[in-house]
Amino acid sequence: MNDLHGILFAYHSDANLGELTRPRNTSSLPFGGRYRLIDFMLSNYVNAGISDVGLVVHQSYQSLLDHVGSGKDWELSRKHGGLRILPPFSIAQEGRGEYRGIMEALGSVYSYLQNIRQDYVIMGCGDIAVNLPVADIFRQHIENGADVTVVCSRKLSGAPRSTVYVSLSNQGRVTDMPINPPSAGDALESFEFYILSKKLLLDMVEYCSAHNLHNFSRDVLLPRLSTLKVMPYIHEGYAARFQSVGDYFKHSQDLLDPEIRADLFNPDRPIRTKDQSNPSTYYGPESKSICSLVADGCQIEGEVENSILFRGVVVEKGAKVSNSVLMQGTVVRAGASLSYVIADKDVTVNEGRMLMGHATYPLAIAKGSVV
Repeated sequence: MNDLHGILFAYHSDANLGELTRPRNTSSLPFGGRYRLIDFMLSNYVNAGISDVGLVVHQSYQSLLDHVGSGKDWELSRKHGGLRILPPFSIAQEGRGEYRGIMEALGSVYSYLQNIRQDYVIMGCGDIAVNLPVADIFRQHIENGADVTVVCSRKLSGAPRSTVYVSLSNQGRVTDMPINPPSAGDALESFEFYILSKKLLLDMVEYCSAHNLHNFSRDVLLPRLSTLKVMPYIHEGYAARFQSVGDYFKHSQDLLDPEIRADLFNPDRPIRTKDQSNPSTYYGPESKSICSLVADGCQIEGEVENSILFRGVVVEKGAKVSNSVLMQGTVVRAGASLSYVIADKDVTVNEGRMLMGHATYPLAIAKGSVV
């Protein structure tokens, strides 16, 4: 993997996630009790032996920087190469909230791209939870003699109006890319992860900068499907995409399934995260924890069922938490009852409060709220 360079886009903040992305971009969204979404793709790159990664950011990335730091927890803290944070270097954004597309993002860090040491680049977004065999994808790319390899899945999970799809010929070559269609039809769902050569990428960035084009799928690949050899890599495992509060809740609940956990947290390709060295969780003598994932450093004296609890959560005696996601530092006081609730970091639910959402419409509470 010494000839493959990783680029991660971590600038997007999906408004459909409401309170969950108000203080952060989507890539730094906490997930699974102790992780951030960015952990999954960073780990995928590192597990494949990639030693140089560029992280493209724009706004609302303070939380992301606090989490990834120098990249030490992913073995990316190096004197030469390693993890590089890439804010917009060369273009003024005129007050826009984020880049209009990944080609504009790449254009803003063009000087960085020119100095990449490797001959090939893998690039994708940091806001999807998936465990990819990147080494196998790169190997297939070389063996196929492909110009571009796109990672996709037969399992459709994205909202069609926010998703790119891939259609194949009988020979397995990509012949069409429906972009944000009304329905998916029989196409494969694209993760929008790509492998291509550095030279081809630089040519594409130069062309898009000169013609004011922003979208990689629509403006670059789609018009060139007849001239470029674009091949798919079909991922058969689990993947979670986060396009709404309902998606976040559903994918969090998915982790209570042992088979999904085994696929996403494959010990052969471990998912790394920031080390916090918390103490073990304390369970009181009258506490109950049923079918739940509870991180380190929690204090459980009430009842927890079918829920995900992040580090440092406190559930006092007499409190009941069911079918909920409680992020780091949340406190549920005595006698409170929560059902189908997503509590962001440092939320306090006072004594006797009853909060109830629904499986299809969970109640999301903003970071730092006191209820």
